[in-house]
Amino acid sequence: MKKTILLLTAFVFTAIASGQVPDFTGNWKLNNSKSNLNYDFTLAPGVIIIAHKDNDMTIEKHSSFQGQDYTSNDKFTLDGKECVNPGWMDSQKKSTAIWADDKKSLKITTNLSAGDVGDVTIVEILKMVEDNMVIESTATSSYGDLVETMVYDKQ
Repeated sequence: MKKTILLLTAFVFTAIASGQVPDFTGNWKLNNSKSNLNYDFTLAPGVIIIAHKDNDMTIEKHSSFQGQDYTSNDKFTLDGKECVNPGWMDSQKKSTAIWADDKKSLKITTNLSAGDVGDVTIVEILKMVEDNMVIESTATSSYGDLVETMVYDKQ
C-alpha cells in the first residue's frame, strides 16, 4: 500500500512539474566565454532584463553597436498572437511568442524592415540550461543568416 501511494505521489508530481514553464524573470548578463557569437557582428545584448508573469513577458535588452549604447523594450503575450513593438529607427517589429509543446522553451519570431538590409526575420529560442538562460538565435536577411548561441548568467 505504501509503495502504491509513493508511486502515485511521484506520478502526480511529475505530471504537474512537466506542465510548468521556465520562469525567465530576472536580470541576465551575457557570458561571452560560454556563448557562440559571430566574430564580426553580434546581435547579443550585454544585459537582458525580463519580467515574466502568466501569459505576459517584457524583455528589456541593453546593447552596444559601433560604440553607441541602446536599449530596446518589447512586450509579448505568450500565446502565439502577434505583438507589435518599436523597431530600429522608426520601424515596427511584429513578433509572435509561443511555448514549445514540452513547455521547456519559448520561441519568439520577429519580422521587421531594417533600412538598406531590407526585411529581417529573427527567431530566438529561449530555454534554461542548468542555471543559465540560453538563447539560440537565427537572423535571416538579404545578407544571409546570422546564427548565434547566447548564454546568460543570472545576476
